[in-house]
Amino acid sequence: MMMRLGFVGDMVIIALSAGLAWFLVSPVDAVPLYYVLLVFFATLLWPLLLTATGVYQESDKTSFLPMLFSTLSLGLILIIGLWAFKVSEDFSRLWLGSWLMLTMLSGGVARLFARRFCRWLPSKGHCSKRVAVVGAGALGEQIVARTQQHTGGSFEVVALFDDDAEKWHKVILGVPVVAADEMVSWLKNNPIDEVWLALPLRAEARLQSLLHALRYETCNIRYVPNLSSLRLLNHAPRSILGFSMLDLSVSPMSEPSQRWLKTIEDKILASIILLLISPLMLLLALGVKLSSSGPVFYRQERIGLNGTPFMMLKFRSMPVDVEKTGVQWGSADSKTNTWFGKFIRRTSLDELPQFINVLLGDMSIVGPRPERTQFVEQFKEEIPGYMQKHMVKAGITGWAQVNGLRGDTCLKTRIEYDLWYIEHWSIALDLKIILMTITKGLFHQNAR
Repeated sequence: MMMRLGFVGDMVIIALSAGLAWFLVSPVDAVPLYYVLLVFFATLLWPLLLTATGVYQESDKTSFLPMLFSTLSLGLILIIGLWAFKVSEDFSRLWLGSWLMLTMLSGGVARLFARRFCRWLPSKGHCSKRVAVVGAGALGEQIVARTQQHTGGSFEVVALFDDDAEKWHKVILGVPVVAADEMVSWLKNNPIDEVWLALPLRAEARLQSLLHALRYETCNIRYVPNLSSLRLLNHAPRSILGFSMLDLSVSPMSEPSQRWLKTIEDKILASIILLLISPLMLLLALGVKLSSSGPVFYRQERIGLNGTPFMMLKFRSMPVDVEKTGVQWGSADSKTNTWFGKFIRRTSLDELPQFINVLLGDMSIVGPRPERTQFVEQFKEEIPGYMQKHMVKAGITGWAQVNGLRGDTCLKTRIEYDLWYIEHWSIALDLKIILMTITKGLFHQNAR
């Protein structure tokens, strides 16, 4: 419901922003029909771009970056469209720029006030849902604590039910514990909005008996399985072929729309970046040639999406025969670099040819860093969840790298950061990581 209201609100905002921009630019002139048609098209496109960048996802924070990216994307699409149809000269650049600026500012401000209002209502006792939790164990206590700590106050746990007689009549974080057998009679005398069943996965029989006991209740009933001991990735419920399923390890790129967005992002940004850095790459290639005999590029087999090997490109920073005795993990300081190679490795400039890998489709700009085949075979047995990083394309930079986890740093910690990125992926997060790479990732002390 809130997402639908957001759609409608944003459509109204972009239309009103267009009208206000016209009033500021040409307050006397009538609005031409082709301006109205352009605004109508943008009104339909705007919510789709906001959806793609994750603006409609529930969050306690209002992020400016997704709104900025959506606005820039909208402006780029409109400009390309007007140029393709050879009508760009018919539209005022001042009006178009003012329109996009007003849309972004008004959309951000409206969303800020809307979210604050939605948090204010429950905190004042309005719209707060009363919840009864079945299960007064560790998970039930976590649920109570989480609802009390949540700034929005959207839920209030008013009772805990449990089969353990030792817990009856106790109070956990201010919430009384009642015998589970008394739940139905208790619900008759106490109005409730939702019942949450906080039970372990093995308690299928108990879950069925509870659902049978609650068969006459009209409140929402939700199952909160205790999955804290499992390594999960993008876990979410869904219905497939009529079966209710809980995703435990699913790639965020498994949806065609998400793969499409990621691919478009990579191709556009890689093309622009390669065009901008082509003079620098020529100078670096010359430096490699002058500092050491041999090829300019160093090709190295790495493991990428779905465990598929590919040849990753780098500017060669070491003599040609440096690995003739075999490949070793880490020990970056002990590796023999050329005088120019030390510079390009320290500044991460040796990684620039990997934008060619992005255009070829082997890599992404942002993603988990790829590793060599022999090390993947070793680490997948030693590190829990290691192979889950290969559910997405490998990246030139990543969440682990911009947080200083480069070179000879803890591999287990790096995997944790990689999996966090995969689970929380969005276009906005990619842009954030790219900006962080530019501002603080190139010259990090762990880059060797």
